[in-house]
Amino acid sequence: MKSYAVRNLRLCTKDCLCLYVCPTGATDTEDSIIDVDKCTGCGVCAESCPSGAITMMPLQLPPQQHKTEKVTAVLNLMSQSKAEQEKAALQIAKETEKDGLYRLMMAFARSNRIMAEDLLREAGYMLPQSSNAQDLLKSLIDNPPSPDFPVESAKKLLELIPCNDCR
Repeated sequence: MKSYAVRNLRLCTKDCLCLYVCPTGATDTEDSIIDVDKCTGCGVCAESCPSGAITMMPLQLPPQQHKTEKVTAVLNLMSQSKAEQEKAALQIAKETEKDGLYRLMMAFARSNRIMAEDLLREAGYMLPQSSNAQDLLKSLIDNPPSPDFPVESAKKLLELIPCNDCR
């Protein structure tokens, strides 16, 4: 399976071993983003990265696993609940003067954010190539949620990211 290297900048410790082992120089960029056009997918950079910041991504992503409408509806409700819990925790953290409560609420907010993202990913909304994400983008283009919604950027995303499970 053809793949290419991607770097997670949050994990990168700037050891820069990838710069020395990459046969094409794809890792040697000013913005630290690996040049996909130069990357051959050999994986040497990922193998040599001591912080595990480089991983190999397949060029063709697999289609989203299909869920029944009932399952997707429940996942959406659960993610909405997690978003509300995150909002509540951030509000409590903002208003408290107690350091322990502040730290607890910030951890609670982060935990809920991660759970909401996982639920949305399972529902098919965080995979840009899925039909759910494509349908969501189309609905946002047709009915922008606010006047400053980037409609043109959403249209560009639809052009650039092919749907791999559209029916």
